[in-house]
Amino acid sequence: MNPIVSIIMGSTSDLKVMEKAAAFFEEMEIPFEMNALSAHRTPEAVEEFATNAEARGIKVIIAGAGMAAHLPGVIAAMTPLPVIGVPINATLDGMDALLAIVQMPPGIPVATVAINGALNAAILAGQMMAVGDASMMEKIKTYKENLKQKIVKANEDLSKVEYRFKTN
Repeated sequence: MNPIVSIIMGSTSDLKVMEKAAAFFEEMEIPFEMNALSAHRTPEAVEEFATNAEARGIKVIIAGAGMAAHLPGVIAAMTPLPVIGVPINATLDGMDALLAIVQMPPGIPVATVAINGALNAAILAGQMMAVGDASMMEKIKTYKENLKQKIVKANEDLSKVEYRFKTN
């Protein structure tokens, strides 16, 4: 089995956030890899990864980083593949990472999700890949339908909660 998605993080301290993406790919049965790479501490390894990802069959890269969050942008500068950045709340409530990832120069886009939004990054990656894969599209549709059903059930549960002035 070869990975088609790569989950990259600046260090294993980001794993608690990024494992939400891994859990989604497990559920969707999408082969993925996880690696720690640092734009600042291992720039040569980042370059090797980014320049070889397409040839290895990777279709989408999810890169999480906190603080001076250059990893997603550096990867995007070296690959034609779509890169989704996950700003990680390491300092300043994650705003430093968010701004570092989202403010990319023209020609080097990085799709950016919410601070600590690794699950949404994985869903977005799945949707990107599903455009050309009917089987994956069905899995995405089922996943989203199940999200709806959770809200339907929540409303059913709330209808049973009683308050003196509650009208529904």
